[in-house]
Amino acid sequence: MRPALATVCSLPASLAAIVEDYAAGHCDTIDLWLGHADGFLEGHDVGTLRALFADHGITAAAASFQGGLLTSQGDARREHWRHFEKRLILCRDLAIPVLVVSGDAHGPLGPQDLGRLSASLVEAARRAADANVRVALEFDSRASFPNNLQSAVALVEDVGLPSLGICLDWFHYTVGPSKPLDLWLLTADNLAHVQLSDIADVPREMATDGDRILPGEGSSPADELVARLDAIGYPGAVAVEVHNPTLWRVPPRQFGEVALTALRRVLGQATM
Repeated sequence: MRPALATVCSLPASLAAIVEDYAAGHCDTIDLWLGHADGFLEGHDVGTLRALFADHGITAAAASFQGGLLTSQGDARREHWRHFEKRLILCRDLAIPVLVVSGDAHGPLGPQDLGRLSASLVEAARRAADANVRVALEFDSRASFPNNLQSAVALVEDVGLPSLGICLDWFHYTVGPSKPLDLWLLTADNLAHVQLSDIADVPREMATDGDRILPGEGSSPADELVARLDAIGYPGAVAVEVHNPTLWRVPPRQFGEVALTALRRVLGQATM
């Protein structure tokens, strides 16, 4: 397992500052928030971004996230897929192996919607393979389908393409209808990326993204997940991902050091 930090944890900061400060705090792997990448590329080219990573010894293990692919229609659908193509090219050019796709199918779904969702995953996986990128489907506990790990695994297995895997966001696993036994469905082949956070002391039914806190500091310990990752020999990244406005106010250097120490403790790895 490779400890990583998601740049969304320092959302207000610039990508250049985040990369410099995370690297200074001994972080060498990130989950790149695509909003940060878009902001950086408004004034620079991809080569400059590649050099930024190289100069600081940073590897981007994943890029997060692409939404709107699954059940959107009409002009909105065309726009989402246009963004998807651009992001596949960005991942290819930066050698980012995983692009997280949101399972954001909300509201009532009929048979046509489910068919469109499945076909969209097939098409996304095929396009990703052409770019030498793997799509990681992140189930959303608030979605209509899939909203749990079991359903997400079933979708990935039904597509049956190696360029499609699972992104397990521990927050959505914890607050949604997933069950502990579902962790046994994870394998080294179907798990593409892991995002980890804990939950503040609130009822899980009421937890929001703003209640995400550092791993090991709340009411949602990840011991069973870590044991499963060890058991399957998961070789990918485990990234701290918090969307907490309070933590956003912490300077990236300070946040990176504290978050990486917390993550290594949860993963059972020695701190640096």
